[in-house]
Amino acid sequence: MKTVGVFDSGVGGLSVLRALLAELPGTRFVYAADSAYAPYGERTAQDVSQRTERITALLRERHGIDALVVACNTATAHAINELRQHHPDLPIIGVEPALKPAAALSRNGHIGVLATRGTLGSARVAALRDRLVEASPRPLHFSFQPCDGLAGAIERHDLPTIQNLSERYVQALQQADAAIDTVVLGCTHYPFVQDQLAALCGADVTLVDTGVAVARRTREVLATLPATGSSNTADEAPLLLSSGPPEALAQAAQRWLGLGVSASPLFD
Repeated sequence: MKTVGVFDSGVGGLSVLRALLAELPGTRFVYAADSAYAPYGERTAQDVSQRTERITALLRERHGIDALVVACNTATAHAINELRQHHPDLPIIGVEPALKPAAALSRNGHIGVLATRGTLGSARVAALRDRLVEASPRPLHFSFQPCDGLAGAIERHDLPTIQNLSERYVQALQQADAAIDTVVLGCTHYPFVQDQLAALCGADVTLVDTGVAVARRTREVLATLPATGSSNTADEAPLLLSSGPPEALAQAAQRWLGLGVSASPLFD
């Protein structure tokens, strides 16, 4: 049985864990939420890199993970290259805004991207956008909208603030480009408010996130690893760890994934 670490700045990565649980039954998951430092999108690249390295080392040393899913767009953008250099023997799967799938889905090439300021300001995302624009046989128009505070509101399950910020940022996207027909959810927190965002965007706009694609990629990576230990035919509940209040993570896992499990402190 393989053990996969799943890491996010907070509870948003549970949207990726949800897809992983559906794609990889019989796999052991250790979910680490750095909620005491969430959201990463409003922190410096150096802070994000240092936190990512510390938690990866902990997951390896204490939980013996066979692979790591960095279920955070900001951590992927700012830290994954350095992380792979420090851990060359560990398969690491990252997430990034689904610009390429959105470009394929869009009918008119006008795409909006909702994400944290840290993600949208990264060189990695800018390079991805530029490659797609240059390679596309038709014009592509990407409108980036930073969503300051939205991930934090989702982290706190602050419903009034979630609604207010969602309205503000969707309206800003529509003002930037009224022709947008596809919107990328560029933060793993955002799928948990997809219904609100879809209602604000309108029925003609397609919303895209990365959870299923990341889960499929993780399955492909695990298939290349040598078999170790005994097989497991029963699904094992994920181990939930948080640097913030563990009960908040457990409540989020119950609310969004239907997992009736407790959570423990990430650090002693």
